[in-house]
Amino acid sequence: MSDALKPKQPSEHFWLWVMCLLGLDYFSTLAYQPSITAEVAGRLGPIATAVVVLATLLGALPVYCYLAGRSPTGAGSIGMLERVVRGWKGKTLVLLLLGFAATDFTMLKTLSLADAAVHVIKNEEGGWQSTLKDWTEQLRSHGSDHLGPTFAAYLDDQLTVTLILGVVGFVFWFVLRNGFNRNVLVLAVPLVAIFLVLNGLLLGGGIVYLVQHPYIWHDWLEKVGSGDWLIQPPFWAGHGWGTVLLLSMLFLPKLALGLSGFEMSMIIMPQVRGKPGEDPPRTRIRNTRKVLVSAALIMAVYLLTSSVVTGLLIPRSEMLEGGRAANRALAYLAHGGDLTFGAEPILPWCGPLFGSIYDLTTVLVLSLAGTSVMTALAVLLPQFLLRFGMELKWAHRWGVLLMLFALINLIVTLYFKASVDAQRNAYASGVLVLMSCACVVTVLDKRQLRAELKDPSLRRRLNVGYFWLIAGVFVATTLAVAIHSGGGFMIAGCFIAVLLGTSIVSRALRVDEVRTIGFEFKDDHSKLLWDTLRMADFPVLVPHRPGKHERENKEAQIRRDHQLAPDADIVFLEVEVDDPSNFFQNLLIEATADDHCFVIRVTRCTSVAHAIASIALEMSRYSKPPGLHFGWSEMDLLSASWSYMAFGEGNIPWKVRELILRAEPDPEKRPRVIIG
Repeated sequence: MSDALKPKQPSEHFWLWVMCLLGLDYFSTLAYQPSITAEVAGRLGPIATAVVVLATLLGALPVYCYLAGRSPTGAGSIGMLERVVRGWKGKTLVLLLLGFAATDFTMLKTLSLADAAVHVIKNEEGGWQSTLKDWTEQLRSHGSDHLGPTFAAYLDDQLTVTLILGVVGFVFWFVLRNGFNRNVLVLAVPLVAIFLVLNGLLLGGGIVYLVQHPYIWHDWLEKVGSGDWLIQPPFWAGHGWGTVLLLSMLFLPKLALGLSGFEMSMIIMPQVRGKPGEDPPRTRIRNTRKVLVSAALIMAVYLLTSSVVTGLLIPRSEMLEGGRAANRALAYLAHGGDLTFGAEPILPWCGPLFGSIYDLTTVLVLSLAGTSVMTALAVLLPQFLLRFGMELKWAHRWGVLLMLFALINLIVTLYFKASVDAQRNAYASGVLVLMSCACVVTVLDKRQLRAELKDPSLRRRLNVGYFWLIAGVFVATTLAVAIHSGGGFMIAGCFIAVLLGTSIVSRALRVDEVRTIGFEFKDDHSKLLWDTLRMADFPVLVPHRPGKHERENKEAQIRRDHQLAPDADIVFLEVEVDDPSNFFQNLLIEATADDHCFVIRVTRCTSVAHAIASIALEMSRYSKPPGLHFGWSEMDLLSASWSYMAFGEGNIPWKVRELILRAEPDPEKRPRVIIG
């Protein structure tokens, strides 16, 4: 395989450490999800969160556990889609989904940094507030001097701190970029552990507080049952528990951020340690499923308890935009903020010191979530785009992709003015599109597997109906987000336009490369005969379209039209195009011989011209350069050119000659192209 196509093998680690790396993305949503839940669902927040938990455990988790078994290389649902839907249609769909993946990861970074800035700005320690005020005033003063007063006025505290955190994160990546994933993993394990312990203390203290004050729980139940939900219900809503359950399910699109992280789990799958040399990698698949199950269960417990504790104990006015608990509900509790039914904190040590420790840990988790996920995106894109003819090895080596993403992050941050509330729907759209794709791809793959099974009992065991239900739920949720928010789709559209445009231009510029990365052989006899033909002087290679003419008639025509001697040996090349949408090809050779001629059958081909040129060039390396004898094409020039560009077939002789001229500078070793 070409070095350009060899994926860089990441270092492998114990599955629990990899779960911590995933937790930087997945668990970090605890910083802002409880506030979003309270704003969206009011007193119905705990029930709506239970719906999110059920969607996670009964929907997303089974789907991604299945994908882990079917895509152990880390390509995830996008790679599966390329296998399920072949050809140009599949490639186009992959590029579309890569655009949404870029949106998902970009919005995660910008939203995470924005929420980290919220925790920095609203830290209630007096000395810190004074220092922060001095810093932001100085920065705005410098901004006014160098960028103008208009831009300085645009730089409020939220945007200023977000930009500072973004710059610090970029510098951190740049300094450690050579071993970034390994370095992040070293930081992620203790950091996520501390983050979970701090949140566990807060949530455990909150549950104990509720047990000690049962009237709070009874008051909540009474108000939910009577319709006092602290939200504006739809016109058709009644006051019964049936309406409560229905509304809680309808809140799922707006609370979809609690589902983020699953696609990231597929990208980091190659970092999960398995048994060396195991094929298929069953141990790695099993350990990856441990990562998924443990992360989902931990998050389910934390999400549900956080919605109960914050929803019942924090005044709603503090949870809404402008309140001290907005987008930092758990930090508010850590600082000992006032509760709905009293001023005493949920734990005796909650206060400025404990709150500052919590804020520092949360800011680090949020900052690393954004940084590590952008590195994951830089790993995801090349493994697809290289196969599409987009050479990104140099860009990956110099960090061009990450610098480009940093610029996009800056633009998105400025556009949304670093507002967590303004960005969350755009982020949710990227998350849900990828998860819907994963569900649909799982259904399609299971249907294909089921169709291949001949045993009726095995076909019944391969349940597809349940996954159809999961896919329907996620697709409907995605459509609901798309209707109410176009921000994420607008950003995805920009990414998609860049990817499609770059792919088309890059492929057009590289169309004259030979594109063959190697030869494989159907059996040992084919390998032996191939080596014999390479070393012998067989001057006549005749490309022959399988099924177009009988070989004997073709041989007689070639000998007559090309004036070949009766004893001149002929080698027929029969090339079968597999998927012309692929850029590179690893040819599978089957060589046979009979009384009249030799035949080389070539499959796994993306372009007939490139396959013929590659074989001719390979034979000319060890013996006299062969002559390639073609007949005249029956297609007109325009049709032949279009057929070549779209399907790898068409006006082959002139293209073969052009490829040979470019690939072999020595005329003495250059195969000849003859048309007669």
